[in-house]
Amino acid sequence: MEEIKLFGKWDYKTVEVKDPGIRQYVSLTPVYMPITSGRLIGKQFAKSKMNIVERLTNKLMRSGQGTKKVAGRYIRGGGATGKKQNALNIVKAAFETVEKRTGKNPIQVLVDAIEKSGPGEETTVIIYGGIKYHQAVDVSAQRRVDFGLKYITLGAFATAFNNPKKIEDCLADEIIWASTSDSKSYAIQRKEETERIARSAR
Repeated sequence: MEEIKLFGKWDYKTVEVKDPGIRQYVSLTPVYMPITSGRLIGKQFAKSKMNIVERLTNKLMRSGQGTKKVAGRYIRGGGATGKKQNALNIVKAAFETVEKRTGKNPIQVLVDAIEKSGPGEETTVIIYGGIKYHQAVDVSAQRRVDFGLKYITLGAFATAFNNPKKIEDCLADEIIWASTSDSKSYAIQRKEETERIARSAR
């Protein structure tokens, strides 16, 4: 039987999640096209069973300022502009760029980027005697993966907005920079800022 590869190009077998804390929340179940057609919606914690590339694709289908039309492409969720195929095309083009620039499997580079861009601690608000206090708390493994994906896509949006550079190139840049903990990465900057605030609230 022929081996299943992402978009018929990239192998899942060689991909390794080095961080044991998030390993069970990064699904690398082999799929050719990362589309579950909403089968996991409404089920608690089911997103950890969704292929990690599909989760990245879903994060691209965001609504809000700056994401309606980026570099000539609609990538916003909902309505006529919520085309998942457009988001998949962006991810595929970004992965091709990542492979060309790094010589590595882009799924592995994405996993490394998520590992390094998820903060280890954050702050929460505690109300005691009518006064609000900021308290540092550890971030759960699943939330670290959520933060990593969110920061990577927001970084791509921030770079592409009002910029002639294509969104797929911005996404490729963000994934590569985050995978190497480069300070140019928006995801790494947000992670360090979140952890710095948490340290000051200890």
